[in-house]
Amino acid sequence: MLSKRSIRQSFLIQLIFASASLIFIFSSILYFYIERSIFEEKHQELLNYAINIAHNESLYDTDILSPDIYLGLNVEIIHLKKMHSDGDLYETTKGKKTYLTVIHPFNIDELSYLKITKEVTATRKLLEKILNSLFIINIAGFLLVIIYAIGLSKMLVSPVKTLSKKLSDMNEHLIGPIKVEELPEEFEPLGATINHLIARVQNFVKYQKELFIGTAHELKTPLAVIKLKNQVTLIKKRTPEEYIEALKITNKTIDEMNFIVSNILNIGRQEGAQLEKPVEVDIIAILRQKADDFRLLAANEGKELQMSFEPSGFMAILQVGLLNQIVQNFLQNALKFTPQDARVILKSSQNSYGLLIEVIDEGCGVDESVDLFAPFKRQGNKQGVGLGLFLAKSAADALGAKISIKNRTDGVTGTIASLNLNSKLSCILPRS
Repeated sequence: MLSKRSIRQSFLIQLIFASASLIFIFSSILYFYIERSIFEEKHQELLNYAINIAHNESLYDTDILSPDIYLGLNVEIIHLKKMHSDGDLYETTKGKKTYLTVIHPFNIDELSYLKITKEVTATRKLLEKILNSLFIINIAGFLLVIIYAIGLSKMLVSPVKTLSKKLSDMNEHLIGPIKVEELPEEFEPLGATINHLIARVQNFVKYQKELFIGTAHELKTPLAVIKLKNQVTLIKKRTPEEYIEALKITNKTIDEMNFIVSNILNIGRQEGAQLEKPVEVDIIAILRQKADDFRLLAANEGKELQMSFEPSGFMAILQVGLLNQIVQNFLQNALKFTPQDARVILKSSQNSYGLLIEVIDEGCGVDESVDLFAPFKRQGNKQGVGLGLFLAKSAADALGAKISIKNRTDGVTGTIASLNLNSKLSCILPRS
């Protein structure tokens, strides 16, 4: 049963109404055209009779072999008190018979006119048959339109039902992308959007599982250390200095746990940032501001931060907090792993996808065989929980952007962290 909010019902009503109106208008135009053509022909016929009589004083035309066509004609001369217009046509009905009458000047000086009348009952009956036939055809056409509209609407909503059934049969374990090439061309953007959402759900489920497992593992280790230290301390009596040292070690371990918990809480904060209202901003201006902020930090660590931005401006509609989080994470990691007297490059360029943002360092490189964006994945011997790239990946997914970490291939040791923003909601600003 179709509801008031049904697209199919709305389409059916509109299609049936439009088709019925078109059939009615076309049939009416056709009927009035046939009627006008026939009566114009009859008018011209009577007019020719009148002209022939007025000029030749004879009803018969020498070109006509048989006078049978003149049967049913009534010709008479009438006198009018004032001049009458030439060739006036009248249709009259007497009983069940219909007549056409034409008035034509015969002798202007005497104000005499020819009045020629012909019975057209058969013609009128023919027009009535044509009208009845058109009415029957309209009813049949209307029924065919209803059947066609039902079939067409069913065909149009079929891809949507297919998508709905496929999605309803999925769960987090069996979920998979939709084959966009099997959908009608008009539904390809919808399929692509659903596939993007499916990919985000898959990543979310995957990383959430890893996050829970990693969190349990990361917190279990320091708890085990605290318990072991306390057990060792309680085995025998110790000096106050030894108890103080044990407590210091315990506090240090607790601080490490607090650091882990704080980073986990950042995940919740970032999920809240994904709900922020997108605003229109100049991406290049944000990158310049970030470069200025980190340039002093790099100089303080004996490192150099270079920047190169193309184009000069790039407008986009997005959540600024998420973009800042990604770029900040890239720059922090680059500076962390880049040795002194080396350099980090922040650059942007335009490609076929949109705006490519890259942070290039001269650090130790990464192991590309592992999932660098999984939670609690660490590279090198630097301090950290291993949630930075996990948060960056989550933010990039929320922005509909592509993110990657790979080693440099120009002969220099280091990594290239890249973020590729989609240009669908973006535009390039002209150079000043």
